[in-house]
Amino acid sequence: MAGRRAPRLYVTTVLAPGVEVEPAPEQAHYLRSVLRLRLGAAVAAFNAADGEWLCRVAETGKGATRLTAEFQLRQPEPEGEADLWLMFAPIKRARLDWLVEKATELGVAALLPVWTARTQVERINLERLRAHAVEASEQSERLSVPELRAPERLDRLLAVWPSARRLIVCDESGAGEPIGHAAARLPPGPVALLVGPEGGFDETELDAVGKLSFVTRVGLGPRALRAETSALAAVAVFQAIAGDWRRVRTR
Repeated sequence: MAGRRAPRLYVTTVLAPGVEVEPAPEQAHYLRSVLRLRLGAAVAAFNAADGEWLCRVAETGKGATRLTAEFQLRQPEPEGEADLWLMFAPIKRARLDWLVEKATELGVAALLPVWTARTQVERINLERLRAHAVEASEQSERLSVPELRAPERLDRLLAVWPSARRLIVCDESGAGEPIGHAAARLPPGPVALLVGPEGGFDETELDAVGKLSFVTRVGLGPRALRAETSALAAVAVFQAIAGDWRRVRTR
């Protein structure tokens, strides 16, 4: 693998020596028509369960593109990635695409769109967002792709909330403690961050959320931030203080 680094592909196939991997159609098109890889060219295939593997192009053509796995380049993360969910109200397309891409790079484990009282966007394209998440994982050298869930009403999601997961609500009203303070004192365990829509949460939503025993309300500083900025700022602060940014990059 001297010289230029092999392109990375996320695959759901089990990776082991000699296993044949058939890329998804869009991945095959990228390898064949964009990169113009020839037989024997190196490709790094990865997933969370099996780590990252050096593969070789075994067949390429309009009918099929196949890879053959040779050996493991990186083992699966022994501790896994931070068990951090990001809950957000859908926003306009371009900014939502950017949010999903950057949240993936920052290490979010699951992306949960939620409908709130002031959410203005009525529908989202989950297939497109998942494609952005996969591409961001490939480019950022993650071994996993964040789970992307279908949108759900905030009140319904909170009604079945897992008791072991702490919920940090980004409260633009100024009633919460600084997020850095909250992140520093949280005990180890699964966490979710909740960011509201453009225009913020409705007062009744904040009142209801604030009464829940698993909720911590936090502020994001003295300035008014756009929804996507709030989400990524909150993720970055949490990851740096309480998440997996405390670990050293090994590659």
